[in-house]
Amino acid sequence: MANDGGMSENSDVLTAVQLRLGYSFQRPQLLTLALTHPSYAHEHPEHGDEEQHNQRLEFLGDAVLDFLVAAWLFEQHPDFPEGPLTRLRATLVCTSSLAHLALDLGLDKALRLGHGEEESGGRERSANLCDALEAVVGALYLDGGLTCVWERLAPWFAGEVERILGAESYLDAKSRFQEWIQAVTGITPSYRISGDSGPDHAKIFTAQVLLEDRVVGEGAGSSKRAAEQAAAQAALAALRIAAED
Repeated sequence: MANDGGMSENSDVLTAVQLRLGYSFQRPQLLTLALTHPSYAHEHPEHGDEEQHNQRLEFLGDAVLDFLVAAWLFEQHPDFPEGPLTRLRATLVCTSSLAHLALDLGLDKALRLGHGEEESGGRERSANLCDALEAVVGALYLDGGLTCVWERLAPWFAGEVERILGAESYLDAKSRFQEWIQAVTGITPSYRISGDSGPDHAKIFTAQVLLEDRVVGEGAGSSKRAAEQAAAQAALAALRIAAED
C-alpha cells in the first residue's frame, strides 16, 4: 500500500482485511485508524492532528485480548493451575505471536506508514504488526463488542494453543521439570552451581538439579541460569525415560 495511496487502493486493502476477519465494519474509519502508524499521522497533518493514529486503539485492544484469552483458557483448561495458565496466556499474546496473526490477516499490506518507517522495513517489523493487531482488536470491540472479537479470533488461538501445548513451548525447562516431578513424586527440586571454568569474560558454569540429596541432572551454560536450565532439561529427559521403562 502506498504511503498516500488513492481511495481505491485504500478501499481494496480494507476490504481484504475485512474478508479475512469475516466481518464488515459498521464504522470503517475505526479500521483505518487501527491501521495508521504514528509515523503516517506525523507526516500527514492534513488528515487531522498528530494523534490520529492507532496507539489509543492498541491500548484498548491489548486489554481486550488479555481478558478474552485469559477467560477462554480458564474455561478450556480447568485442570491447569495459575502458573501454567499465566505462562500460556503470555505466550499466546506475546509480540511474535500477535505479529504472526497480523500477517495471517494481511495487516502488513494494509498498514499506513510514514516514508521513513516504510523505507526502514517497518511493514515487516514485529512490533508494528503486533501494535496493528491489537489496534484492530480494539476497533472490532468498539464496532461489534466482545463476542464479535472472540468469534473471529478464537479459531486462530485454538490452533496456537494446540501447537504450543504439543511442543510445551510455553514452559521453560525448569518449569516443565518442576511441574512434572512434583506431580510424580511430590518433591520440589533444588539447584546448585557445582563448578565453573574458563576466563572471567567467557566462564562456563556447571549446575546440578537435586531431589532432596540426590543429583538427578547436570548441565552447563554460559550463565548460572542457563546451566540450571540445561540441568533441568537433562533431568527431565533422563527421568521420563526411566519412568517409561
